[in-house]
Amino acid sequence: MTAALKTFHEQLRQRFGGKLLSSKIATGQVTLELVPASLIEVCRALHDEEQFLFTQLSDLCGIDYLAYGQVDWETRETSSTGFSRGVSTGVYLENKEFSARFAVVYHLLSIEHNRRVRLRCFIDDEPARVSSVSSIWSSANWYERETFDLFGIMFDGHPDLRRILTDYGFIGHPFRKDFPLEGNVEVRYDPDKGRVVYQPVTIKNRVLVPRVIRQDNRCENREDLNTDND
Repeated sequence: MTAALKTFHEQLRQRFGGKLLSSKIATGQVTLELVPASLIEVCRALHDEEQFLFTQLSDLCGIDYLAYGQVDWETRETSSTGFSRGVSTGVYLENKEFSARFAVVYHLLSIEHNRRVRLRCFIDDEPARVSSVSSIWSSANWYERETFDLFGIMFDGHPDLRRILTDYGFIGHPFRKDFPLEGNVEVRYDPDKGRVVYQPVTIKNRVLVPRVIRQDNRCENREDLNTDND
């Protein structure tokens, strides 16, 4: 962690302290966490103010924390017994770090100051909705459409919020963690009708690759390995 990064972090905290839930430095980058009510004000300031000038939105994506911290697999313990799988519902459940189910993450770049910053906006509402930032960064237009399509997060004020990846008649949002992995419907060509038709899925969701952890110690001690080769 460089001194310049710490100074920048403190600059952001002083400017937006009352608007933030928290802020931190992680993976060499500052992350600001906030609620939807503060999003537009903070984004506008980051874009316009001379000390920031984050004129480029590099990425925008959604997150679903529905099953955050929960694992239904025994991995290390089961692997040591020689069995391939160890499924048990609710094996591990830690306290959720985030109270909101959904979040939208924004990655911003300041070309003028050669800096990056990450925003994470938590959304408590159902349906999940947050203000669009497409009026600040035009690149948000398709990013927000993608997030709406895959997560069902609504962006108020978006000029054309409609699906961008899934079919026009698609029902549901594939990246929600309550969406079935096999989907709800499938398509096939009906030779009698001469067109593609929808029908309920005919496949069953199953795990094809067991989650097994194998500890390989052969190359842990390079010095011993090199001695043997000599």
